Amino acid sequence: MIYLAIFDIDGTIVDSVDLHAKAWQQAFAEFGKEISFTSVRKQIGKGADQLLPVFFSPKELNQFGAELDKYRGELFKREYLPQVKAFPKVRELFLHIKAEGKLIALASSAKQDEVDVYKSIAQIDDLVETETSSEDVEKSKPHPDVFAAVLARFQSVYPNEVIVIGDTPYDVEAANKLRLATIGLLSGGWTVNQLKRAGCRAVYKDPEELLELYHQSPFASE
Repeated sequence: MIYLAIFDIDGTIVDSVDLHAKAWQQAFAEFGKEISFTSVRKQIGKGADQLLPVFFSPKELNQFGAELDKYRGELFKREYLPQVKAFPKVRELFLHIKAEGKLIALASSAKQDEVDVYKSIAQIDDLVETETSSEDVEKSKPHPDVFAAVLARFQSVYPNEVIVIGDTPYDVEAANKLRLATIGLLSGGWTVNQLKRAGCRAVYKDPEELLELYHQSPFASE
């Protein structure tokens, strides 16, 4: 029986993946590195601590990594955050989960101030028990820290009573390290095969389809 649902945010409940990729790409160019949009987009789902080393050397990161991350954050909030929208039926899905007596938490590689805005955009502020962000942990996804931080707040819930809902293999990889089952959503741009290969128990198009097929999903498993 599932008692706790842990949702990723970017690409899972809000449509923000392309916007994050554009902000990172623009920030990289500002610091002298031209990276393709496709290459950057494949890394969205990781926090800055895991994303930046893919494109920059330790020496470069030591020189300007913090400055780059700050620049990207300010750029995203100024130019891209106002464009973020929630996927259809997110609030309805959360209401359905709550009506069944289950708990809901958020676990994101985003910064806390971004998480706060996303909750408001998706209109789920009143439906979430707790959330963890990149600021609560030492390492972001694909490390399991954000999920471990959630579990630490629900010590009466066992791992086999938890389901993680995410849109990237990084979510799945992080959940796997804690033996948490996962549902994948295609709303972040990854394929069914990629998510199933990572270990998703089931894959749906988006939150709306998960709501439509809820009683056939892992949520309904005994």
